[in-house]
Amino acid sequence: VQLQASGGGLVQVGGSRRLSCKIFSSFSVIDVMAWYRQAPGKQRELVAAITPSGSINYVDSVKGRFTISRGGAENTLYLLMDSLKPEDTAVYYCRAQLGTSVYWGQGTQVTVSS
Repeated sequence: VQLQASGGGLVQVGGSRRLSCKIFSSFSVIDVMAWYRQAPGKQRELVAAITPSGSINYVDSVKGRFTISRGGAENTLYLLMDSLKPEDTAVYYCRAQLGTSVYWGQGTQVTVSS
């Protein structure tokens, strides 16, 4: 299983950005998929997660601003980020779980400038 994240970059405060994570897997079903982020000097934190049935969870700080979704025969994970704030600046990682195995993408940097 390989995950390839993309879509990061520099964006102004209040702007939007969409992250994508392509999942390459021989398995037909991926369990929970999620986006995490890690800001400088901070621990990696869960941003949003989505189950195969479509149940979604967000960290409180992004509720109402970020939207996680799955698409493309469910082998692509997206994170639409609106109303971006400087505190959203971080490296964003996608994560996929298959049974007890966990796989991570390489991370994509999002920088929000004021």
